[in-house]
Amino acid sequence: MIKNPGTINLINELKKKSREEESNLWRDIARRLEKPQKNYAEVNLSKIERHAEDNQEIIIPGKVLGAGRINKEATIAAIKFSNTAREKIERAGGETITIQELMEQNPSGTGIKIIK
Repeated sequence: MIKNPGTINLINELKKKSREEESNLWRDIARRLEKPQKNYAEVNLSKIERHAEDNQEIIIPGKVLGAGRINKEATIAAIKFSNTAREKIERAGGETITIQELMEQNPSGTGIKIIK
């Protein structure tokens, strides 16, 4: 059961955006976030480096950790970022944003890659 009101609000926004835009991406992220928090993704920068391309939009339904290096200028949206991860992404020319900000920037969800 989800207790964090911020997460509940985010899930409701994701479902609403999914219905409005007929985008399965937002529904998929909402379903992942409805699971217990212990099951949220924890992704290191090295994994993002392997799977992302330059200037790509990435969504992590969980937390981004700072282990590894990243050299790609990617826009990364997640629930949380470690301080080290945020610094390394911004140093590489990338951007760290919230999932809500990514929904506003790309409402249809086209071209967004999920990394878990």
